[in-house]
Amino acid sequence: MAATATQIARIRRMTNEPAETTYDDDAITEYIEYYPLVDARGQPPTIESTTTPGTLDENPDWIATYDLNAAAADIWAEKSSILSQDFDYSADGGQYARSQAYEQAMKQSRYYRARRSMTTITQSPVPVYDTTEDLTN
Repeated sequence: MAATATQIARIRRMTNEPAETTYDDDAITEYIEYYPLVDARGQPPTIESTTTPGTLDENPDWIATYDLNAAAADIWAEKSSILSQDFDYSADGGQYARSQAYEQAMKQSRYYRARRSMTTITQSPVPVYDTTEDLTN
């Protein structure tokens, strides 16, 4: 399932990326699709394979649902890494606080990271071993 044009547009608004110069639609789609969620009907994005044990297949019953807050947080974090090289300086009687851009990008990253959806991890059952068996032989 692919991210919709509406989801891409929303991420563009959330990350202040109105143009495709830095992040084209394909890049934003990758960020979005990295965070699939269980849909409103409780269907997970992947299910255990019926043909290959231990692997996952796409769930055909899943309605594409993604965590846009987590995707936006990743983009803001990436943007902050670009801004991290900026520094404050004084010149010609003026003070230039270029590090504020980095701080603001990190604040936005934390803002969206705090609003991401909760997730759970499903573990496979732990095998039970017979402890009464004599293992010294």
